Amino acid sequence: MPTNSRRRFLEDCLSTGLAVPAAAWLGMPETRAADDTPVALRPAVDGNLSLKARRREARGDQVVEIRKTLDWKVSETAIVICDMWADHPCHQAAIRVDAMAPRMNRVVSAARGLGVTVVHAPSSGVKFYEKTPFRQRILSAPPAKSPVPISRWCELDPKVEAPLPIDDSDGGCDDPLIRPKPGFDRHQHAAIKITGFDGVSDNGQEVYNFFQQLKIRNVVLMGVHTNMCVLGRPFGIRQMVRLGFNVVLARDLTDAMYDPRDRPFVSHTRGTEMVVEHIERYWCPSIVGSDLTRVVVGSDAAARTGR
Repeated sequence: MPTNSRRRFLEDCLSTGLAVPAAAWLGMPETRAADDTPVALRPAVDGNLSLKARRREARGDQVVEIRKTLDWKVSETAIVICDMWADHPCHQAAIRVDAMAPRMNRVVSAARGLGVTVVHAPSSGVKFYEKTPFRQRILSAPPAKSPVPISRWCELDPKVEAPLPIDDSDGGCDDPLIRPKPGFDRHQHAAIKITGFDGVSDNGQEVYNFFQQLKIRNVVLMGVHTNMCVLGRPFGIRQMVRLGFNVVLARDLTDAMYDPRDRPFVSHTRGTEMVVEHIERYWCPSIVGSDLTRVVVGSDAAARTGR
């Protein structure tokens, strides 16, 4: 909407008591949902993230840790929150998500405020959000052809990676007594807020369409579980790497499904760390969430111009 027309539109809305769409206030691009309701898109703003990335590389008989700083534009960066459900069949897993969710929300809220795109992906729980603008925002993205097929699940690829360092063949639940729990709540955990220009999807093609629309080049994965969904989902690490995105894992905002009664008989915490190290060696670097909460001083337009 041109500036003068938008001003007149705002004046009309205010004088008549009509609600004012956010897109009209902010002058941001606008798309439309299936029912022709306007769905505003995140505005692209200046600012660079400085991510202290950690990866691993085999050198002879040794695997060495390598540190590198990644300089990513906030306007080209998205966070994908994987399967942070309100509940889980494994009680210990649900307890760890309870502890992680508030920390994750603080990081995501700060990143959102900087201009980072946020996608919530509670697999099989997306149905609860179908009538929200967050779901419609992603559904409204125009179709985009992917450079490689997008799989419903990306299995471990022995051509690319070694077997996982932990045994999760029995599901990895570390409850003292494992009991089936059908029909658990797959809403996203209530501590993680869905707001602003966020999107909701667990569909790899939909997420790809959305990222192409917003010119996203960089993807941060966080959530659960590191050895399963974070790697294997159609929006997970393996698929995002294959699609050509720059990918990192937020290693302090994830958790594995691992039972210390199984190989390699280490603590649950160490089992998660071992999966992170596997990802760092074979798939992508990792970062800590705090790197997403601030931009490089002077990289945003307001700091440069003194506004």
